[in-house]
Amino acid sequence: MYAIIVTGGKQYKVENGDVIYIEKLDVNEDETVTFDKVVAVNDDNGLKAGAPYIEGCTVTGKVLKNGKGKKITVFTYKPKKSARKLGHRQPYTKVQIEAINA
Repeated sequence: MYAIIVTGGKQYKVENGDVIYIEKLDVNEDETVTFDKVVAVNDDNGLKAGAPYIEGCTVTGKVLKNGKGKKITVFTYKPKKSARKLGHRQPYTKVQIEAINA
């Protein structure tokens, strides 16, 4: 059984026990988070698709960690004028999927 959820403007295919990295949520570690925007669920009866979401279907997960990703370097350059070097670290939330309630 798997589900496709929407969070942070992106879609994720999740199953029970999966660990996913999503856009940062305002949730502390070891708390439970519920995703109610479920686009599709595939179970023994087949695929159920929502329009746009499935009513009454939720996916619950446990927050394992809040952190920042690897640093990327952004370098802008204009000939004979200037050069600028910046860095960025994208914040994330690490979530372990516990249950798909279809």
